[in-house]
Amino acid sequence: MQKSYTKNMKQHVYIETYGCQMNINDSEVVASILHDTGFEYTTDIQQADLILLNTCSIRDHAENRVFQRLHDIKKIRRQKKHVLIGVIGCMAERLRDQLFGHDIKTDIVAGPDSYRNLPELLLDAQSHKQAINVKLSRTETYKEIIPYRIDGVQISTFVSIMRGCNNFCTYCIVPYTRGRERSRDVQSILNEVLDTVKKGYKEITLLGQNVNSYNYDDNGSRILFPDLLRRVARLVPDTRIRFSTSHPKDMDDELLHVMTECDNVCKWVHLPVQSGSSSVLKRMGRTYDREWYLQRVAAIRKIVPEASITSDIIAGFSGETEEEHQETLSLMKEVGFDLSYMFKYSERPGTIAARDFEDDVPENVKTRRLNEIITLQKKISAECYENDKGKDFVVLVEGVSKKSDQELKGRNSQNKTIIFPRKHAKIGEYVTVRITKTNSATLKGEIVG
Repeated sequence: MQKSYTKNMKQHVYIETYGCQMNINDSEVVASILHDTGFEYTTDIQQADLILLNTCSIRDHAENRVFQRLHDIKKIRRQKKHVLIGVIGCMAERLRDQLFGHDIKTDIVAGPDSYRNLPELLLDAQSHKQAINVKLSRTETYKEIIPYRIDGVQISTFVSIMRGCNNFCTYCIVPYTRGRERSRDVQSILNEVLDTVKKGYKEITLLGQNVNSYNYDDNGSRILFPDLLRRVARLVPDTRIRFSTSHPKDMDDELLHVMTECDNVCKWVHLPVQSGSSSVLKRMGRTYDREWYLQRVAAIRKIVPEASITSDIIAGFSGETEEEHQETLSLMKEVGFDLSYMFKYSERPGTIAARDFEDDVPENVKTRRLNEIITLQKKISAECYENDKGKDFVVLVEGVSKKSDQELKGRNSQNKTIIFPRKHAKIGEYVTVRITKTNSATLKGEIVG
């Protein structure tokens, strides 16, 4: 007898999330929608009646991992014939036709703007119909849906303030998989912020593909990101507020002044540069050049001198010469990023770069350049962290250290991980830690006071 997906029958959904913080938040939105339909969230895939993979398309490697995982999950279906398997998110949007192939046998395919439709898609899949909805929306923000928090530990969480992207960087698939930019209603954001605090969360990260592009018309009053950040910070003054990701073109001084006036806004800016070469940045469609980026870094250093700056860097973009690569290395030295996320260029079908540029940097050259970037960043990070030795930081205790249950870990306002002896501290508390040891990725210290 077939199962019926109604509120009267308790069933379980397992969600596996790949990719960015936006996907983590989306998985919580999906869990909330399905919870109202009668599905309990489970962390045990063997218990699941519905298995969803929330996917990422930003690099080829991310997609290959999902295809491999789908083949692994087929073994579960052999044991539980009624289990439904769904692929949601960016990969569903980009590769919808492939996901119903003979080897995969996916039951449900849903794009990032179609999660409200999941209950209907479940019914279609139950009836052995092709359950698919990958339509992009110009209005969907899931504004009134309070995400079902699935992290298990009520310390840090995400609140999405906008969806989509209008920048169309030539290498990026996001505008095609997540649609155009739309900002979420201010009051719905504030309501969700209050809900997370009531549930005990101590830190909130405001999310957007380009978070500082937030622009909402509130009954004729234009609300920009600095205004929103100030409202959120004042609403919950005892809660840490972070934001990510910032686009250099929208990083204005007003936002930096809000960071200084609101003590609970963390002193950390993630500002992806992608390349240190103006000519590469132009081919990337980044709408700023090297000089503009360095001016924004100088403003951060002047207005928020205690801020850490982190970045994203791509090695081996189309046409990148050795001289252009060296410009990236020189910019890294000039800025002194506390940390960077570094990748080889991965051409994505359907992007402007795939259409207009040849992916002509040999793979071995990409690898060598990436290794040079990584080596330099490790050296810079070690120097940045060494400068923190002897300083005191307020740390939000997030959990137990991976290496010892006698040590705890947490992050400071600058988003740096700090390890310290447990002593009297408890998870979820704030403690002051004095830094005694450092390396290129971690700070170690002792609780003081």
